Amino acid sequence: MVSRRDFLSMAAAVAAPEKSPPNIVFLLADDQRWDAMGCAGNRIIQTPNVDRLAARGVRFENNFCTTAICNASRASIFSGLHEKCHRTNIIRQDFTADQYSRTYPALLRKNGYRTGFIGKYGVGAISQVVRKDAFDYTTGNPGPERQGLTRQMGEQALDFLSGCSRKQPFCLSVSFRAPHARDPDPRQYLYEESSAPLYENVTIPVPKTAAPRYFDMMPPFIQKSESRTRWGWRFDTPEKYQQMVKGYYRLITEIDAAVGRIVDGLAKSGFADNTVVIYTSDNGYFLAEHGLADKWYLFEESIRTPLVYFDPRLPARARGKVRGEDTLNIDLAPTILSLAGVKPPVAMQGRDLAPLINGRRVPWRRDWFYSHGYPHPKIPKSEGIRNGRWTYIRWVESEPLLEQLFHIEVDPLEEQSLAGDPAYGRQLNAMQKRWQQWNAALEAWRPDRDWQDPT
Repeated sequence: MVSRRDFLSMAAAVAAPEKSPPNIVFLLADDQRWDAMGCAGNRIIQTPNVDRLAARGVRFENNFCTTAICNASRASIFSGLHEKCHRTNIIRQDFTADQYSRTYPALLRKNGYRTGFIGKYGVGAISQVVRKDAFDYTTGNPGPERQGLTRQMGEQALDFLSGCSRKQPFCLSVSFRAPHARDPDPRQYLYEESSAPLYENVTIPVPKTAAPRYFDMMPPFIQKSESRTRWGWRFDTPEKYQQMVKGYYRLITEIDAAVGRIVDGLAKSGFADNTVVIYTSDNGYFLAEHGLADKWYLFEESIRTPLVYFDPRLPARARGKVRGEDTLNIDLAPTILSLAGVKPPVAMQGRDLAPLINGRRVPWRRDWFYSHGYPHPKIPKSEGIRNGRWTYIRWVESEPLLEQLFHIEVDPLEEQSLAGDPAYGRQLNAMQKRWQQWNAALEAWRPDRDWQDPT
């Protein structure tokens, strides 16, 4: 017999409205490295709005991209797949209709979300603009980097919010072009005039590995690469280094101001209590480390990115936490889908971050695969494996094959490759074996099969 108390509890459960799925605001910077935030320990850069999100949310301090270049990383973010499987970096093709149907924005829209996309789409061919009719709201191609563009994107985000309703959940993706450099422009970083006073009276520390001897240790094909050419554009004198890094920081502070306006807009629109905000970047960035500029290679500065997750529904015990597990750009799609109650496709290779966000200790990845297959005569192709202790790099087109091995647990600046040291031959063999296992698994990947990381 059901007691009155039990009956009333059951009746209340039936009568209670179904919990609304959360809204999602996904904010993507372009070329922002992991340590270019105050909350990551940078005492110079000003990012108060992102810092506040981190203080009330979760920051992932070991977040990485699986390919350090704009188009491939963005394709991985959309699809939850490695470059070797979505292949938009290798042959520079756009998503097929079938591929796009398995991305997080397509699946959210199919499952009732109002979707918006603002900014740099960046997948496939350079001419590619946001896919026609793929979103409920889109502003089209924003064009190249220019002064005031970040502010404009923030205003467009507010315009999107003005068309939203509590009757339908939404997902807004804002893909900033900052702090990407405007490569043909001698100024490189095109910040607004109002940002010029920022950082005027500070001196940016020069990284230890910017010393010439570290560049001299690089393979000859890296010394002649596009990374060194762009180093000459930005960092070849002390004065230019200060000018350029301050410009880079100013653009990031402009993004932070846009983040603040978007968060305020959520509050004014009545969405703040049920909107998750995710902040990250497509790849890292060399600021003269190893005598290099830009990204592309499996070095820490190039692959490590910020990741801040804010959910107003998190319990107090889960807020303000920093997680140290290796998380990846391919984790974003399954995390966003799971957050919305949408089952990720079985072939997605990323992992749902929900257990980490909620403070649980769970088995996690032991290592991960990196590849960079962009066809450019001055950007050497590479692949490798990284785990919490070691980074292994294969320069796949070198003759004979050149490998590098860094013991990042004791050499976090990657000052010395141990690949040629017989004392580390066993470790080198172990990393080579893991590369073989990962490569074979990725080559065998199919979109209709369950994916599991190779063990």
